[in-house]
Amino acid sequence: MAYGSTYWSGLFEQLLAEQPAHLWRDHSDSINAALVARWLPESCRDLLKTDLFDEVFGKGLLPALRTRADRLVGLDVSPRIAHAAQSRHAGIEVLVADVCALPFADGSFDAVISNSTLDHFESEALLLQGLAELARVVRPGGRLLVTLDNASHPIVALRNHLPYPLLQRLGLVPYFVGRTLNLEQLQAELRGLGLRVLEGDYILHCPRVACIPLTRAAQAAPGSWQRRLLAGLRGFEELARLPTRRWTGHFACALAEKPY
Repeated sequence: MAYGSTYWSGLFEQLLAEQPAHLWRDHSDSINAALVARWLPESCRDLLKTDLFDEVFGKGLLPALRTRADRLVGLDVSPRIAHAAQSRHAGIEVLVADVCALPFADGSFDAVISNSTLDHFESEALLLQGLAELARVVRPGGRLLVTLDNASHPIVALRNHLPYPLLQRLGLVPYFVGRTLNLEQLQAELRGLGLRVLEGDYILHCPRVACIPLTRAAQAAPGSWQRRLLAGLRGFEELARLPTRRWTGHFACALAEKPY
């Protein structure tokens, strides 16, 4: 794959040299953590979290997950990112692995979380291969939580019809984004893998194209202003209550269970 381990390790080094968008990541992490709190059991034996990019450049989900599992495993395709995540977050197992070929036996985990991992492949076939691998390692009675860039979102749909090199040159995307699905397609694929879909939703409803630069600029502002801005961004999540949520939520989210 052109955008495999070498690509993500090189990107890691590049982003380390830039000003981190920590305020935006604080917001994104809080929204994802709230989804986990809603959808996953408070405790389980073995839990797998794919993709450690967020855990390196922000808090990520590991702090919220550490108290929910006896054994917490994180994996990433990049050795550099995996090592950095291990250094930042003690008490977890970290593995370097491709989500399309997971190094685990069938039914190894009570819960698997894959937030915005499968939407960075060059083809839908690889996305579906990764989804099948995630389903394979879930135990009977266990749960799989997946989030993907929402293909029904107008900006995501437009972005995915434009060539990535052009988007990168224009500064519209910071790293490679690939094929993705809408919520109905994601749920259908999960059912096709023999899972029972329990929930579906959309998150991160604020307009990213405007809010990411805004939060970056606000990082030099006093803490009170930053807290007000984050509260304002969280307010956009109220759009999830409206019939238009399929077009405002940047991520499509599904929760599925493997039957006994």
